[in-house]
Amino acid sequence: MRDDGILDDQRGPDTAVGRSDVSPSSERPPTTIAGGARPGRLRTSLTSLAGLVPTPSGWLRNLPIPNASADRPAAGDPGRVGPPRRGRRAGVAVAAGVVCCLGLAALAQAREEPAGTGRGAPPAADADLARRAAAEAASRSLDRAPGPTPTPSASPTPTSAASAPSATASPSASRKRAAPKRPADPAPVAGLTRAQMANAKVIVRTGRELGFPRRGLVIAVATAMQESNLYNVASGVLPESQEYPHQGIGWDHDSVGLFQQRASSGWGEVGQLMDPAFATRQFLAALAEIPGWEDLPLTVAAQSVQISAYPDLYAQHEWRAAEVVDAFLSAGM
Repeated sequence: MRDDGILDDQRGPDTAVGRSDVSPSSERPPTTIAGGARPGRLRTSLTSLAGLVPTPSGWLRNLPIPNASADRPAAGDPGRVGPPRRGRRAGVAVAAGVVCCLGLAALAQAREEPAGTGRGAPPAADADLARRAAAEAASRSLDRAPGPTPTPSASPTPTSAASAPSATASPSASRKRAAPKRPADPAPVAGLTRAQMANAKVIVRTGRELGFPRRGLVIAVATAMQESNLYNVASGVLPESQEYPHQGIGWDHDSVGLFQQRASSGWGEVGQLMDPAFATRQFLAALAEIPGWEDLPLTVAAQSVQISAYPDLYAQHEWRAAEVVDAFLSAGM
């Protein structure tokens, strides 16, 4: 049967005049429908089912029929020639396939959408990411516009200070490790008091700082024992010396300090000579200028520096001075 509804002559001669299969290709219909159904036969079936197809956006209405023309008679029309049953079955099959596909698509879309959120609503994770991205962009902008406040779940959890490993030790611990251990002061020896031991400690420490050997330390301590009995003495005839810390008053002219040095003889200022450390440096500097002082008897070496009226009295303090110096050196000074 031709597309225009004219029935081919089945009992005609072999020459098929007017058959659709001998028509030029340019005159044939441009499109055919799968299953052999032609557009003219399928139009009525799709039109009748158009109102029964549900879609997410509503009900499908006015379904367009491809390649349908208004002048063709619909299926079931009394003016139509030929039985329409085969075309109707093909149309129903195609329409049923379309309905199934649309139904499955709608069901899949309904499952993807969360209940109560509506169409196009982003999941909670996407919303959190969007808020965090907006806040980060605002923090880097030049305007520094305040971004949306992140929810507690979106904000990163800071690492606990107790759980994080400490890269450096505390300052107090570092100081404890870095600070050298101070040697304990030895107990008084050789019959000295604590005040005398404190002055002897200044002599030994100053001599060690200047690099003097044990022999020089013994000479210095023995000289101070003879001159001031290891006390920082001011002068009774020099009131200025009494303005500085002192442990007694002497009357030997203007002699002051541990070594009874005189400012009038060029040893230094009065205030400087009342400082045990300064007085010790002055004595040891003068001792170092004596050639071969390390090999001289103690009384000779001390007298060469002090120029005392009683040069032989220094030797009597040598053993006590040696005991004091050894006590400090044994303590690690």
